[in-house]
Amino acid sequence: MDKRSLIFVAALTASLFFVNQWFSSKSSAKKAQQEQLSQTAPTTAASPPVNPASASNAQIGSEQFYVLENEYQQIVFSTYGGAIAEINLPMASDKNPQSIIRPINFDKIMLKDYPKNDKFPCYGYKTVENGSVMSKAEGAVGGYYPLLRRSIIDENGVTTFRTPARNYAFNTLSDDPSTANLNFSVTRFEKNTIEFQATDGGKKITKRYFLPTDATKQPFCFDLEINVEGDNRNLWITTGIPEVELISGNFSPSLKFLTQRNQKTVVENLSLPKGSPSINTDTPNWICNSNGFLGMLVTPTFDNNSGLASNQVNGTSCPSRITVIDAKNDLYPASKFPGYEIQLPLKASADTVKFRVFAGPFQDDVLQLLDETFKDPQTGKTPRYVSAISFQGWFTFISEPFAKFLFILMKLFHKITTSWGLSIILLTIVLRFMLYPLNSWSMKSSLKMQQIAPQVTAIQEKYKKDPKRAQMEVVALYREKGVNPLTGCFPILIQLPFLIGMFDLLKSVFELRGASFIPGWITNLTEPDVLFSWGYPLPFFGNSFHLLPFLLGAVMFFQQKLASPLPKDVKQLTDQQKQQKMMGNIMVVVFTVMFYNFPSGLNIYWLSSMSLGILQQWMTNKKFSNNKPNLIRVK
Repeated sequence: MDKRSLIFVAALTASLFFVNQWFSSKSSAKKAQQEQLSQTAPTTAASPPVNPASASNAQIGSEQFYVLENEYQQIVFSTYGGAIAEINLPMASDKNPQSIIRPINFDKIMLKDYPKNDKFPCYGYKTVENGSVMSKAEGAVGGYYPLLRRSIIDENGVTTFRTPARNYAFNTLSDDPSTANLNFSVTRFEKNTIEFQATDGGKKITKRYFLPTDATKQPFCFDLEINVEGDNRNLWITTGIPEVELISGNFSPSLKFLTQRNQKTVVENLSLPKGSPSINTDTPNWICNSNGFLGMLVTPTFDNNSGLASNQVNGTSCPSRITVIDAKNDLYPASKFPGYEIQLPLKASADTVKFRVFAGPFQDDVLQLLDETFKDPQTGKTPRYVSAISFQGWFTFISEPFAKFLFILMKLFHKITTSWGLSIILLTIVLRFMLYPLNSWSMKSSLKMQQIAPQVTAIQEKYKKDPKRAQMEVVALYREKGVNPLTGCFPILIQLPFLIGMFDLLKSVFELRGASFIPGWITNLTEPDVLFSWGYPLPFFGNSFHLLPFLLGAVMFFQQKLASPLPKDVKQLTDQQKQQKMMGNIMVVVFTVMFYNFPSGLNIYWLSSMSLGILQQWMTNKKFSNNKPNLIRVK
C-alpha cells in the first residue's frame, strides 16, 4: 500500500469511527416528528405532568413495599401511587444458572464495594409465602439486576437519596403533584396478584397487577388494570426510569413506539427530550423505554389509546446507582446521566384500561417468543416486539444490514462452539475466506507497485523541475505495468462496513452482554478487556489497562512490515519510503488509541482478521516472489 493509500485509509477509518462514537454518545435514536400539544389533540387536552422539584422527595415513613416474584422478575410495589418502585431481574449464578442475564463488571463492583446499594429490595417488604403474608426486614444482597433507578444508600445504611414516587413505574400522574404521592391501600395480595385502592377527591382509583400463571410462555411480563371511578380526565401513567447501562462507555437510552402510518406498521424513534415534555399525538401499539440492552415495552390492550409524551428527568433529581462508584473522584457524575420516561394518557371515556408490560432484556429469542405467544389467532399479526431491538450508531443505515448478517452467522457458530468469543473468530475466518480473492488481487497489485517503485523514483527525479510531466510519465508507467495505486486500500475499504457492523452489533445485541471469553481477562465482549485495574483514574487509560488494543497495534505493525518491506539500513531509504514508514507508524498508533476503549469483541474480530491477513500476505509474497524473479524477495 503506497503513501496516498495509507493516508486515505487511516483518515477515513479514524474519521468514521470517531464520528460514529461521538454521535452514539449523543443519542442512539433519530429524531421523529414531534408535535406540540394543541387543544384538538385527542385525549390529551392538558399538558402531561412535569417533574416538580417540590415533589422530589415526598415519601414519608408510612410508605410500605410489597413483592411479587417469579423466576424472571422481582417486582417491588409501593403504597405510594400504587406503583412499582423496583423491577429486579435475577442474574445468572450457581443458584440460578438458567438466567440469561449475566453479571458484568458494574455488578461485581457493586456487590464487592457497595453492598448497601446491592440489596434487593432496597427496604423491608411483605411477600406471600405458602399462602400467608410474611414480613421481611431487609432484602438479600446481590443476585439481581435493577431495571429501574432506585434509592441511594450510603455505607452506613443511611438513605442519601430516595427515589421520588413520581418517578415510580406506573404511577398515576396529573396536574396536581400530590396525585403521585397518593397513599394506596392493599385490598388484595396473593402469590401472583396484588390490588391497590385509593380515593383522590372525586375519584376512586383501583390498580391490579397480575403475574402470568405460566411465565415460561410470557417471560419478563405482567399485566396491569387501572379502574377509575369518577373524574378520570387528564390522568397519565409513566414507565419509570431505566437504570443506566454503559455500552462501550457510552450512555445510550432509546425511546420509541410502534404505530400505524399510511396503513403500514412502523417503528418510530423519539428524540431524547430536553426541558419540557415532548408530545406526540400518534396512537401507539406499544411504547419502548430502553437503556440499550434492557428496558420496558408497554402495550395498551384497549382501543383508541391516543397520544404519548416523553420527559427528561435531571440526573441529580433521580440519580443512577453507578454514581456511588468512586464517588470521591466523581467518576460517574449524576448530571451526565439524565433519566427518560414515557407517559401514556388514561382513556377518559373508559372505566377500566389494561396494559401488557414486558420488563426485561431485549434478547432476540425472548422477543420472538413473545411475538408468537401474543400473535392474533385470527389475523396472524404479531406485536412485533422484536423490532424494539435498537442498533446503536450513527451509521446504522449502512451498518445494520451487515450487523444482522454477522449476527446470523455468529448464532450459527455459537450453536457449534457455545462460545461467543470463538464464534467471532470463526466469523472472521469465514469473512476472510469470502474476501480472499479481492485481498489477493490487492496484495499482488501492491507488490507490483513495490516492484516498479525504483522506476517511479527515477521518473520523479528526472522531471523534478516539471511536476506535471513527472505525473504524466508515472501514470503512463502504471498503465504500462497494469497497476493501480489505489487498489492497496480496497481490502480495508471493503471490510469497513463489516467492521462498523460488528461495532454496532456489540453495542446492540443483548446475547453478547456479559459473555466471557477468557475468564479473568476478557469477561464481557461488549466492553473493553481488563488485564488489571487501579483506583485513581489516569488520562487516556482511565482505571484499567486494556491489552487487546496493544496486541492489535503490534500485529498491524508486523503486517505493514511484511506488506511493504523496506531496507534495514535507514540511509538507503528514499524520501517516499521514509514517508511511507512514518505513515505506517502513525496508522498503528491511531488504531491502538482508537480501539483502546472499544469492545473486546471488536478487538478480537479485528485482531483475528489482521492475523489472517498476515498469513495471506506471507503466502502471496512467497508465490509472487517465485513467479517474479526480478522482484526483490521478502526475507
